Amino acid sequence: MTSDGFRPLDEKSLAEYIKATPALSSKLGGKLDHLQIKEVGDGNLNFVFIIVGSAGSLVVKQALPYIRCIGESWPMTKERAYFEAMALKEQGRLCPDHVPEVYHFDRDMSLIGMRYLEPPHIILRKGLIAGIEYPLLAEHISEYMAKTLFFTSLLYTTTTEHKRAVAEFCGNVEMCRLTEQVVFSDPYKVSQYNRWTSPYLDQDAEAVRQDNILKVEVSQLKSMFCERAQALIHGDLHTGSVMVTHDSTQVIDPEFAFYGPMGFDIGAFLGNLILAFFAQDGHASQANDRMSYKSWILRTIEETWSLFRKKFIALWDENKDGNGEAYLPPIYNNPDVWQLVQGKYMEDLLHDSLGFGAAKMIRRIVGVAHVEDFESITDASKRADCERRALNFAKMLMKERRTFASITDVASAVQKA
Repeated sequence: MTSDGFRPLDEKSLAEYIKATPALSSKLGGKLDHLQIKEVGDGNLNFVFIIVGSAGSLVVKQALPYIRCIGESWPMTKERAYFEAMALKEQGRLCPDHVPEVYHFDRDMSLIGMRYLEPPHIILRKGLIAGIEYPLLAEHISEYMAKTLFFTSLLYTTTTEHKRAVAEFCGNVEMCRLTEQVVFSDPYKVSQYNRWTSPYLDQDAEAVRQDNILKVEVSQLKSMFCERAQALIHGDLHTGSVMVTHDSTQVIDPEFAFYGPMGFDIGAFLGNLILAFFAQDGHASQANDRMSYKSWILRTIEETWSLFRKKFIALWDENKDGNGEAYLPPIYNNPDVWQLVQGKYMEDLLHDSLGFGAAKMIRRIVGVAHVEDFESITDASKRADCERRALNFAKMLMKERRTFASITDVASAVQKA
């Protein structure tokens, strides 16, 4: 145990912790001597335990004082658990259908106890690799993004409320700095943590580091990420942070949450769908060429943005006479100016999302922490071919994002690539 009361738990010590914590033990039934506990964390940062009792189940997540996939050589604040718990509670309040309930938070232990998303829930990324279609995914994730982003923005809140919330989440600075490093900086320079499918992508990685136009564009995105406190964002909304069944979509792991640009969340999700699209050729077989599944991914990309746009504007229209101070009614109540304002806002948000999505794609190919979509392609040459197409598309998208008038144009460009 450290001086602040923190100690990393294992299956045995976690069982004792649960017995001593009513908020957790009450979820598991009366017999606590035969709990089934399994550590399943396959991410980059944390311990994740599934606990099953005689009459219930839950998940316990514990943040470590370092990056798990690197080790103690890369220290990382345990305080990220506090911001994750705060974000889960706030986003769960705003969108309870798509965020798991938090049962317990222990700040000293950097520990969160929450609802266990039982099978057949799986990580969305694994479902995409397996070629499974999720008919409600776009509907659900667009609702999550519309509600969590709109209701934490100045379109809905006063500047006083907004600044208070911004100040609270500013404490998550170390997680923001990690994103700044691995998304906006490392891929564009020589870094000990960068890796790629070598030797096949050696020249491609070097081309990223030598692309001056790309560097200018990513610098603008980094500035926006650091400076624009637009809404409470998840901060890491990739397909590994979503659990799904055919009729359920649950967003997990908001430990990177802070007040930042909305497009970072939207772009992360769309960019990871595009990565999944380009990975499909590496998972194709004679029995299944994955062509119909690639078409489904493209439709999901289009529907996610289109439904988000529709829901977001509907929330804006419903609350235009509320407390939001971004567009005051005495100035913007004219229908013509209202339409102009919303049109410009959504156009800029689409372009922001495309830029951030491109940045997220690039770091997953030539930076640290790659995606299983590509990593599970065992043939290195085939994997590199898929990655190269994705990388070239991402570079184009970042540079030319402002030329896309609609999400349909983006999907068409993905298909052509």
